[in-house]
Amino acid sequence: QVQLVESGGGLVQTGGSLRLSCAFSGGTFSSYDMGWFRQAPGKEREFVAAIRWSGGIKYYTDSVKGRFTISRDNAKNTVYLQMNSLKPEDTAVYYCGATKYGSTLRTGSQYDSWGQGTQVTVSS
Repeated sequence: QVQLVESGGGLVQTGGSLRLSCAFSGGTFSSYDMGWFRQAPGKEREFVAAIRWSGGIKYYTDSVKGRFTISRDNAKNTVYLQMNSLKPEDTAVYYCGATKYGSTLRTGSQYDSWGQGTQVTVSS
């Protein structure tokens, strides 16, 4: 049973930075593709970024390209989301997901396991 625990969220000003972490347990981390999604109040869950098991292939939604970076440390069983130049529209609960193999990592239904989420609030 895979368990995911997000951390690192908080309140920051426009233009600030945060690094989110997602700790993985209950499986072989290096065998899983990982992703980050977010959900703002009154909006549907939105894909943010994903990374393949090897770390060599990454995907981003257009609105965060150049500002966010996804990475993973297989020795620590952790995936990260470095968020720079934050904007108020980035305000949301951020969730990490894991899948043994996702053919389309931009789609939430591809993921087998989810964390509880961590709140990111960007003040204007």
